[in-house]
Amino acid sequence: MTTVRREAFGRMPPEEGGGEVEKFVLQSDSVRVEILSYGCIIATLETKDRDGQFSDVVLGFDTLEGYTRKHPFFGAVVGRVANRIANGRFSLDGKEYQLFLNNGPNSLHGGAKGFDKVLWSPQVLPSGVRFFRLSPDGEEGYPGDLKVWVTYTLSGRELAINYQAQSSKTTPISLTNHAYFNLAGQGSRDVYDHEISIAADSYLPVDDTKIPTGEVAAVQGTGFDLRQPVELGKHLQEFHLDGFDHNFCLHQGQDRRLVARVFHPPTGRTMEVHTTQPGLQFYTGNNLDGSLKGKGAATYPRHSAFCLETQNWPDAVNRPHFPNVLLHPGEEYNHTTWLVFSTA
Repeated sequence: MTTVRREAFGRMPPEEGGGEVEKFVLQSDSVRVEILSYGCIIATLETKDRDGQFSDVVLGFDTLEGYTRKHPFFGAVVGRVANRIANGRFSLDGKEYQLFLNNGPNSLHGGAKGFDKVLWSPQVLPSGVRFFRLSPDGEEGYPGDLKVWVTYTLSGRELAINYQAQSSKTTPISLTNHAYFNLAGQGSRDVYDHEISIAADSYLPVDDTKIPTGEVAAVQGTGFDLRQPVELGKHLQEFHLDGFDHNFCLHQGQDRRLVARVFHPPTGRTMEVHTTQPGLQFYTGNNLDGSLKGKGAATYPRHSAFCLETQNWPDAVNRPHFPNVLLHPGEEYNHTTWLVFSTA
């Protein structure tokens, strides 16, 4: 049985239109999640350890001000296109589009004001909440009026996130949630003692601006082979890796499949990621530097969280051999990701 509660969380600054931001609290016996109408942000996600103790396992802020200031997309839905587009450029039907460059020479997570920085219209459901917005033609340089629905549903130990969209013109689209997890509890120092596995036989090597080179490389015999569980800290040391910020290429298909599993031995917390998406960006919080004051005055140093962002492959709009990222008029974009929490 899931209960859903809505309450005020704050008001947008006057220069941002001053709209009211609401918080939606979804609660089952084993999971409690708080989601904001600003950016569809997962602000809190509490789950039990093996002794039945709840802890909040996502990074974020106590107040709206934290989220309206610059931060690394904590808990937010990012779009129109998650991840990076090289030089912020792509061509469609003979026309070139130029996006805002907000990540060195590239466009990242939708540009200057992506889906993470806007108010969405909420609708309470029996066991969740659905958010809607219309992204107008030309917003952040993207073509077409894009209608977008993001639905969060909590059922027992499972949080489902469904993304649907329709466009009036052909447009690239790739939506994901950018939650930062630490199964020891947010504010814990690092994620080195987490054990992770990712069901991917290949990954995308990147250049020094984090854009895929175009090669689809086998993980076999590399530090990217996470098909069997590895202890993260030891693994990074063994392969002399600074961290991960890479797309793992998942088995293609529209069906739900288990793509990643994270286990935290000290607490027994386990998180599984299931999805219909073709890619999974594994990111180990390499750019966190301890400068942000998070929930409960916690600081978030480097490697103090991980992200498992289910999405299309980065820069797919410029790579014909990557999975199709284009949504045409009359079609529907529809993907779901399920996060399943348990203890071992």
